[in-house]
Amino acid sequence: MSDQAGTVSRQSQTIRVCRSCETSSLRTFLDLGSTPLADRLVTQAELQSPEPTFPLNVAFCQSCGLVQITETVDPEILFADNYPYYSSFSQALLDHSKANVLDIMSRRSLTSDSLVIELASNDGYLLKNYVANGIPVLGIDPADGPAAAAEKVGVPTLNAFFTREFAQKLHDEGRRADVVHANNVLAHVADTNGFVSGIRLILKDNGVAVIEAPYLKPLIDHVEFDTIYHEHLCYFSVTALDALFRRHGLYLNEVKPLSIHGGSLRLYVEPQERVGQSVKDHLALEKAQGLDSLAYFQDFSARVAGLRTSLLKLLGDLKAQGKTIAAYGAAAKGATMINYVGIGPDLIDFVVDRNVHKQGKFMPGQKIPIRAPDALIEARPDYVLMLAWNFADEIIAQQQAYRALGGRFIVPVPEPRII
Repeated sequence: MSDQAGTVSRQSQTIRVCRSCETSSLRTFLDLGSTPLADRLVTQAELQSPEPTFPLNVAFCQSCGLVQITETVDPEILFADNYPYYSSFSQALLDHSKANVLDIMSRRSLTSDSLVIELASNDGYLLKNYVANGIPVLGIDPADGPAAAAEKVGVPTLNAFFTREFAQKLHDEGRRADVVHANNVLAHVADTNGFVSGIRLILKDNGVAVIEAPYLKPLIDHVEFDTIYHEHLCYFSVTALDALFRRHGLYLNEVKPLSIHGGSLRLYVEPQERVGQSVKDHLALEKAQGLDSLAYFQDFSARVAGLRTSLLKLLGDLKAQGKTIAAYGAAAKGATMINYVGIGPDLIDFVVDRNVHKQGKFMPGQKIPIRAPDALIEARPDYVLMLAWNFADEIIAQQQAYRALGGRFIVPVPEPRII
């Protein structure tokens, strides 16, 4: 990528051309400032040390329609060093993934002679469902901790980044898949074209790639700006995805809308072209509503700024009334929220999270301490800001004891409201 980018530091690069079509048609429509890395939680020993920050600007490609951030942080910094995200801490995600597996097993009539490969397989949260049904699997993930956790639950995992070169090696070894899963990873890779061409290499000619990615339309419509952080390089419309896959001999044949993560798409991608009505309908809707043009995005920045003003006023008014406030979810989206809005320890006493790997650390930038969810019962804050609002139903169900004590939640997106 060095020929396509100007170096900001040894840790990041600013792109000058589109990550997909490689034209110089990028137009920036949102500037979230210079922020710390959303998943780089701060340890007690690091509290007095400065954190690296990187520009967080979002641009639209006027040639292929891909929305993308313009800064690429070194993936070794983002994912490979003490990466704290473990999928298995969300029961909603576990249930979602199991249903996905059962559906694919039924659709594809998988047997013990089949092979399922997952890219960014994390802690084996999805593949273990295939293992339980006697179907061979292979996970690929660059993060040491999650990869080791996957091995412990019986999911064979290669601890590596998935690249075109890595895919070629698997292809040459004859390891080609009937099904390739790639959930919430396509947006994370800097070499978008290399990643997709790698999928084609490891996919059998009659195989299917089942890919999940957050959908651009609800992100814009519902002001989900906190979904934007340095790990998420791209934000996909069906229009942009269709063009990307076709460039590599793959076809987006079916699209299934999902409610998870604030609005996502499940993509069924194959080497044979048989585009279904669901894809045609999405393409037509995006064309009609203007997702393929810059105008659709131009007021987004003003709406994001309005949300920031409203949320700060709400939190400030509550504090002025003597109320105590905590937050739920030490997630990446939470880091974007608190750092862009400017929510620090003066407003939020602590953040809780079920992930034991995050507890005892501090949120990036604002240095708010992270505790276990039991702290809500112990400290009894009057309000809890729902940073992980994409799992709001699950969190509220878990926190009935807190609600019984009179506790209330603040949901910030698409506009701040108390529930």
